[in-house]
Amino acid sequence: MTDQAVDNGGTKMSATGQRPAAESAPTEGQFLGRTRELKELRADIERAGLDTLSGRKAPRARVLLIAGKPGSGRTALAEELLRQVAESYPDGVLRARLTEPDGTPVPTERTARELLTALELSTPPGAAADDLGEALREALAVRRTVLLLDDAADAEQVDALLPDTPECLVVAVSGGPLTGIADVRPCTLGGLDTKSALELLDRFTGSVRITVDPLAAEGLVELCEGQPAALVLAGGWLAARPSSAVADLAKHLHTDNDEGTPLARVFRLSYASLPNTAARTLRLLSLAPAGLVDPHTASALAGCSVDGARTALDDFTALGLLRRVPSPLPQYEVPGCLLPLLRALTETHDRPAELQLARARMLERTVRLLVSCRAITETDSSPSREKLAGMPRALRFPGPRAAADWLCIRQPALLAAARLAVADGELDTLARRLMSALVRAMVAHVGTQAAAPELYGIHRLVLDVAERRNLPREKAAALLNLADLDARTGRTTEALGRYRAALDAGREANDPYATGRAMESVGGAHQELGDYDRAADWYGRALAQRLARGEGVEAARLYGRIATAHTYAGRYGEALRNWRAAVTGHRRNGDVAAQARALSELGRVQEYAGRPEESLRTCQEAVEWARRAEDVRLQAALQLRLADTLDRLGDPVAAQLHRGAAERMLGDELPESTSAMEQAANAYEIRSASAED
Repeated sequence: MTDQAVDNGGTKMSATGQRPAAESAPTEGQFLGRTRELKELRADIERAGLDTLSGRKAPRARVLLIAGKPGSGRTALAEELLRQVAESYPDGVLRARLTEPDGTPVPTERTARELLTALELSTPPGAAADDLGEALREALAVRRTVLLLDDAADAEQVDALLPDTPECLVVAVSGGPLTGIADVRPCTLGGLDTKSALELLDRFTGSVRITVDPLAAEGLVELCEGQPAALVLAGGWLAARPSSAVADLAKHLHTDNDEGTPLARVFRLSYASLPNTAARTLRLLSLAPAGLVDPHTASALAGCSVDGARTALDDFTALGLLRRVPSPLPQYEVPGCLLPLLRALTETHDRPAELQLARARMLERTVRLLVSCRAITETDSSPSREKLAGMPRALRFPGPRAAADWLCIRQPALLAAARLAVADGELDTLARRLMSALVRAMVAHVGTQAAAPELYGIHRLVLDVAERRNLPREKAAALLNLADLDARTGRTTEALGRYRAALDAGREANDPYATGRAMESVGGAHQELGDYDRAADWYGRALAQRLARGEGVEAARLYGRIATAHTYAGRYGEALRNWRAAVTGHRRNGDVAAQARALSELGRVQEYAGRPEESLRTCQEAVEWARRAEDVRLQAALQLRLADTLDRLGDPVAAQLHRGAAERMLGDELPESTSAMEQAANAYEIRSASAED
């Protein structure tokens, strides 16, 4: 294994590689005991519910509830149940965790979005929780799916995600009853039976130490109260000491002060046996975002080498203190039942300043990895090559594919890191750098449209920091980005409000770019809402600023936007005046293609205004400029417009000549299913719209 961020061979990422759908169910050979509970749960699936008994069809999915304390094996039982019933649900299993590692409930909006993403369905950025929940129910209405909702904090979380079809099954895992969901009988877990508990210990110790002293082994099971998590730690302690008998561990536990749960007592013993450096590293892993750790995260938190961190993570896994996450890259998870114990240790053993420094190191490492992740896509750029060359080998990716895979696999942890950094409030500079690097990396590898839902959440975090720190420039940028995403998804009214707020922030920051962009965007929102008078007015304000700053290219473009607004309003005289100004501006700027497009629009408005002869002359001039710009499709579209105009002027022979010219220009470039004329017209309409925007 090298010290690079990703192995040289790269990785392969499956469609289910992201959480919440990332965790693979245990294989059949890994699961022990719980025969009675599994039988009851399977019987509960077929049990007649209250609706059936009353003669009504069940309106929603059957909900099975597995309740138990953290460390009781409740999630493992749920996964084994899913493995056993999977064949009855051909559309697969969806998984979601409803509680963060620190106990904070996950917002329903985020859970619904992640589940829709797991179904490979698009989700509009910024959509409300109710809308996403409805979209999820609609998607599940035509599927036969199992939905595993792990670590549910309350009934409201589960109810918001319930499919409205009895063809689906929901398995909820929680610490206790979910009062408020009808017709649910909880399966409450205690400890494992003695036989299964001994077999679990046997996997760590081998059979000899169990069979040599069966009474001591059974006593150890009793001390652990049959709790799987406590037994795993006990097994890890014994596995690390081949010469120790089971009775030795039982003796150590008996001499403990008996405070806390069996899990806490075994954990204290396991932790106390660690060297000081390893103990410190383990404590700091409680700071890992979403409880997910990779060698780089552990290295940064502990301030050690990546190789040293990797060795420590493997050692902790062997002791039962970590779990390996199924992934093409080394990735581990801190068990949720151990997080409170680790955090309590950090409060007593680590100074707040040391913890903050560890967080800062972790965020700085994450930023550098994200910069490397993006830079590998720009190797044709000299600055990017220099940036990569100056990075340590451990932070470099072997290629774009490896970087993209790393970004995909680590995305849940990266997004969690951004949320935690913002919530921290003391590391805002690093938080801003992290979010900027994350946005750029996602856009480089995924694209703006595909990453839009995640980008929306990141921009909201940026806005939180900007408002908290009174940073008007950053506030304006975040508001503009959020408004753009709102506008693209049809929430024009919301976008308009954000554009206006961005304008205020831009003025406060004395940022001409932000204010000009905001004024133009306000105009665009009014135009989308059909208020063409206000649209033209706001475009005019943006134009005045551009002219005052001598920005000729932007001014010429804005003349076109003003003309478009007047055209929609039917004010053809104003539209013609502004299109002529746009033509003049593009000519001064030397932009031949833009001049040709502006002339074509001028000809269009002249025709609307009832001036076909003027339109004919303008279109002929536009054809010449399009020829100079070598824009074949625009030439063809203009030839078609000339043909239409000539038809209206009563010259069908000349019109046919222009249509033939358009066909010859496009030649074999177009598919057979659509005529060349239609394609040329469509291409022109699309280009015109793009030019206006």
